[in-house]
Amino acid sequence: MSISNEVPEHPCVSPVSNQVFERRLIEKYIAENGADPISGQPLSEEQLIDIKVSHPIRPKAPSATSIPAILKSLQDEWDAVMLHSFTLRQQLQTTRQELSHALYQHDAACRVIARLTKEVTAAREALATLKPQAGLIAPQATPASQPAAVGAGGEAMEISEQIGMTPEIIQKLQDKATVLTTERKKRGKTVPEELVRAEDLGKYRQVASHAGLHSASIPGILSLDLCPTDTNKVLTGGADKNVVVFDRREEQIVATLKGHTKKVSSVIYHPAQSVVFSASPDSTIRVWSVSGGNCVQVIRAHEASVTGLSLHATGDYLLSSSEDQYWAFSDIQTGRVLTKVTDETAGCAQTEPPNLIFLTSSLHSPFKSGLSLNSPPLHYYQLTIICPIILLASF
Repeated sequence: MSISNEVPEHPCVSPVSNQVFERRLIEKYIAENGADPISGQPLSEEQLIDIKVSHPIRPKAPSATSIPAILKSLQDEWDAVMLHSFTLRQQLQTTRQELSHALYQHDAACRVIARLTKEVTAAREALATLKPQAGLIAPQATPASQPAAVGAGGEAMEISEQIGMTPEIIQKLQDKATVLTTERKKRGKTVPEELVRAEDLGKYRQVASHAGLHSASIPGILSLDLCPTDTNKVLTGGADKNVVVFDRREEQIVATLKGHTKKVSSVIYHPAQSVVFSASPDSTIRVWSVSGGNCVQVIRAHEASVTGLSLHATGDYLLSSSEDQYWAFSDIQTGRVLTKVTDETAGCAQTEPPNLIFLTSSLHSPFKSGLSLNSPPLHYYQLTIICPIILLASF
């Protein structure tokens, strides 16, 4: 522009000559001469008018207009672009590493949260399991006189020898059968008034539900029985290998009986004594003392899983069946096997009034059941309507 003939960085206009000047240069000229450099008329700095423009692009110097200079300029710009690209790649790699680290931390945090959630759930289940055990009787060890139970590895165990049915035992069974037959004939003449009518069964409703009797980590109640003399006492056998006596009125566990090495498939409550019986696929039948909380007898009558268990009306003998295709008749006082008979179809065993008849069913029979019948009625319908309490056990 005027004075320098170059594009001004801070242009301004003189109102005297209407020329554009570099403000820095025109201010020096006015300070020395006090007049406009073009018209020579008086001019002051206050009269200058600034021009607002975007940053102008300076023309290249004449030395940069040659081909070598242009190539040098292009090379410099290329180098600058490559350096900037290298810087961006470094920043990208750093960002990727930071993102990967953050993702690993997130995954580890999720794993810790999942583990803690699982532990909290297990602790809550354990707490729920412990709540009804206020009156728990700690189980005692099996008496040293009893043989060791089958190990988890399935070692061979000693099977009790048969001592045979002595005349005294046979006479005892016959005397009990005579008494039961007499009572049965009396009941058969009239229908008991306390029987529940069929239409009343539809009115039955759930009145209580008790959780935490067995382990929450190995859920499942596989067998159930009531104490005949006190229906508030409930006997259960679970998949956790434990036998539990529960008082539903007090809502607490009376005893937890431990000793089986596999799940408990059958349980029976003795009608006159504080004794319960259990059978398991570990091939053993155990006699438990509820008051003592310990095992008093281990009956080893079978070589395979015990599938059925029934108590004789005398209260002194047990009938059992097994997958070894045998059924056995044992003395609960001594734990000895009285007699043992092979039956390829035996899957479930039952004594039938007058208790001189033993019933067995095939593993494929639709009548296979874990219920214990020591007295009439003979039919399922009658069994249902005489029960004052109906209990359901499930997983």
